[in-house]
Amino acid sequence: MTNLKILISFLGKYALYLALLQAWVATLGSLYYSEIQKLEPCVLCWWQRIFMYPIIIILAVGMLRKDKNVVFYVLPMAIIGAAIAFYQYLLQFTPLAEVNPIVCTTVSCEEIQVAYFGFITIPFLSFLGFVAITALMLIKLRTK
Repeated sequence: MTNLKILISFLGKYALYLALLQAWVATLGSLYYSEIQKLEPCVLCWWQRIFMYPIIIILAVGMLRKDKNVVFYVLPMAIIGAAIAFYQYLLQFTPLAEVNPIVCTTVSCEEIQVAYFGFITIPFLSFLGFVAITALMLIKLRTK
C-alpha cells in the first residue's frame, strides 16, 4: 500500500473522532475570541456558529449510537458553514463588500478584528475548520 492509501485508511477509520475534535477546537476558538478577547461576533459569525456548534452534538450522538448515517447529517452543515465563512472572507479582502446584501448590526461583517500573517482572519479559520470537517466526512463516505 502506498503512503496515501495508508493515510486515507487511517483518516477513514478515525474521521468521526477527528471531525469531533475539529468542531470542538472551532467552537472553543470562537468562544475564546468572543468571551475572553471580547470581540463581538458579526451576523455572519453567528451564522457560522449556528452551523458549527450542533456538529459536536450530532457527531457525539451519532458515534454513541454507532449511526452509520451521521456523515449525511454533518456534511450539509459543514458545507453550508464553509460557504458562509468563505463569503465573509471575500467580504474582508475583495470589493464584494461594496455590494454586500447582508445587513450587519453593530459589528461590520467586513471588519477584520484579528489578522495573523496579514491574511489569516477569524472567518478564514472558520472556513478551514468547516473544510476539514467536510473532507473528513467525504473520506468517511469513501472508506465505508
